[in-house]
Amino acid sequence: MKNKFLNKEAKIAIIGLGYVGLPLAVAFVQKGFQTIGYDTSAKKIQSLASGTSDIADISNQTLQTCLDTNAFELSASPEILHEADAIIICVPTPLTEAMEPDMGFIKHAVQDIVIHAKEEVFISLESTTYPGTTRELICAPMLEKGHILGYDFFACYSPERVDPGNKKFHTLNTPKVVGGVDAASRELGEILYGQVIDTVVPVNSAEVAEMSKLLENTFRSINIAFINEMALLAEKMEIDIWETIEAASSKPFGFMKFTPGPGIGGHCIPLDPMYLSWKAKSKNFYSRFIELAHETNHLMPEKMVDHAAEALNLHQKSINGSKILLVGMAYKENSNDLRESPGLHIYEQLCARGADVSFCDPEAPVFQDANGNMQKSIPVDYKAFSNYDLVVIVTPHQVFDLEQIGTESQLILDTKNALKDTFQEKKWAYGKVHMTQVMTKGVQ
Repeated sequence: MKNKFLNKEAKIAIIGLGYVGLPLAVAFVQKGFQTIGYDTSAKKIQSLASGTSDIADISNQTLQTCLDTNAFELSASPEILHEADAIIICVPTPLTEAMEPDMGFIKHAVQDIVIHAKEEVFISLESTTYPGTTRELICAPMLEKGHILGYDFFACYSPERVDPGNKKFHTLNTPKVVGGVDAASRELGEILYGQVIDTVVPVNSAEVAEMSKLLENTFRSINIAFINEMALLAEKMEIDIWETIEAASSKPFGFMKFTPGPGIGGHCIPLDPMYLSWKAKSKNFYSRFIELAHETNHLMPEKMVDHAAEALNLHQKSINGSKILLVGMAYKENSNDLRESPGLHIYEQLCARGADVSFCDPEAPVFQDANGNMQKSIPVDYKAFSNYDLVVIVTPHQVFDLEQIGTESQLILDTKNALKDTFQEKKWAYGKVHMTQVMTKGVQ
């Protein structure tokens, strides 16, 4: 197995071809490995086989180039896993309605592996999950099948670190943590990923690797919640939080900059901390920080809707009956990723309060609303922005001309300080001194 990895003679199978799996599969192909892309969605496989990528970070041209090498085989049939020497699991790990881990996708992937894998196989799990998953859900079924750990099967955990839309850090140059369930597995994981990733960071166990991913994302969740709480407090105190953050950032040590916004999105930050919280409870430990951060972060879209109401009220209008345009629906700039986007929650809450809501997002031009209806973006026509009672800047993609948005809009709610200190006379900016406060100070 080791020599196969070193000589790139091993065939690699990726289970799950989404935001994590597809870029990883492409990376293995580009580095000279015969690669299998397996996904249970026949529709996705058909689309990818035609050269159409639904992942913004993988262009159609890049995908087609990989397909043209004949080193990238796509299939919706699990039988293809029998050809693989190494299998990497990149499937979703959502939460249930009770905010508990839903291991269904991982269990299904492991079932396919147990049934169809070769007698000797290396397995790596990349899906974010709680510490202990690799041993419980991968090793246990393989051992029950009669495999021997360290002899004919090896298992690692290596957390994905995909950041959709990031032009600086991508699959190849983002350091890769690898933890094996035993020493032989860790060594093989380090060798395999080392053929593809610039920097591999080996750790002593799968549990350390699993915990490291949750630590990364819980850290972000807590700090985002904290800075949003500070922004809301600063508004009450009539202090500009954005200027305050810049002032604090001048300290060259002991401070890490986080900025407020309309809420958190993506598959990681909104969900991953709750995996850790769930695991903590199983150990009779209650993590107050995690729970409070989750509560604060999920309240932010509602806070933005309240800000929209205040801005409209200042102009003798109510949300009910107002025409409102949301600018940017993806959860982060320059991405088409709508998963858990705060823009979706803002949209639903505005509609529930009687607003006539449209959106403009050329990066993510279509989404399904809570009623199952498909909503489509309006064209990027800045003149048309003047037809709306309120324009809410949710996600300021680079494609947007912020100057034109400011010029053409009647009234603006800027949730991310995208317009900085411009258009003060028509803007309600989250975290800044508001128009009512400015007017009151003027009277005094």
